[in-house]
Amino acid sequence: MLNHLPTTIFENHSTFYMEVCIDPFNKRIRVDDYRGNIKKILVRAEELVKQHQVEKLIIKARMEDTISLFEFGLQPEAIVDHYFRGSDAYFYTKYYISDRKKNDHWMTEDAIIHSIYQLDHVQQNLTPPKDYEIKKADENQAAKLSALYRQVFQIYPTPLNDPEYIKKTMQGGTIYYVFLHQGDIVSAASAEINDFYKNAELTDCATLPEHRKYGLMKILLNELEGELIKKGIFCSYSIARSLSFGMNAALYQLGYSYRGRLMNNVYIYDKLEDMNMWAKNLAGC
Repeated sequence: MLNHLPTTIFENHSTFYMEVCIDPFNKRIRVDDYRGNIKKILVRAEELVKQHQVEKLIIKARMEDTISLFEFGLQPEAIVDHYFRGSDAYFYTKYYISDRKKNDHWMTEDAIIHSIYQLDHVQQNLTPPKDYEIKKADENQAAKLSALYRQVFQIYPTPLNDPEYIKKTMQGGTIYYVFLHQGDIVSAASAEINDFYKNAELTDCATLPEHRKYGLMKILLNELEGELIKKGIFCSYSIARSLSFGMNAALYQLGYSYRGRLMNNVYIYDKLEDMNMWAKNLAGC
């Protein structure tokens, strides 16, 4: 499994710079940041695709690079408003095998988004039973967190079943909030913070099935948003399984807006999953 962990590389060249996540488990490469000669960046990205034999390339791009991206065969799949310190990020992708571009669920996923947008947008005041305790997790809870993720996900894009990995993410600035029930963690979510660009991804959302009737996840996400606002971070986004009505509905009712779909993006459970992008301006404007 260690050989399949994502790694980030930083490439400095005479005419460009790029920060690239190599993700062998999900058979993809993601360019998280870049500056300089966009055409040379794209050439280098495709060299890395061939070198690592991946199936999908993702680039978090700026609007001004649209023409070059289209010329290289990339297409937009999602947007995150205000990602780059106020400027939007456009998630452009390219596929390198035909099977990765196929999708049998697209119409169903479209229908889920349509039905979610018919829901009442007003949040309910959620109050779980008194034997549920919410708290901000620290490294002492890493083992219990990993136990939760092992129960909820057979396969997950990151190794959250490893307590040491969770500790490493905490040391890197990721914030976790959890609900405890009789001493065990039954629901959890995290905020993965990009301090440089002042954005955060709400992610790693998991609740044991028998505890899903109390709206615990919405409460956790609200707490995480409060932490982000305290840090001066107002760009919040989340990526949810496209076939999960509950998670997508929760984000919508928390004020997030649908911003596209990343096709066959990550392995969850036993297969590649499409992922819906949701974004929210925490400044309320």
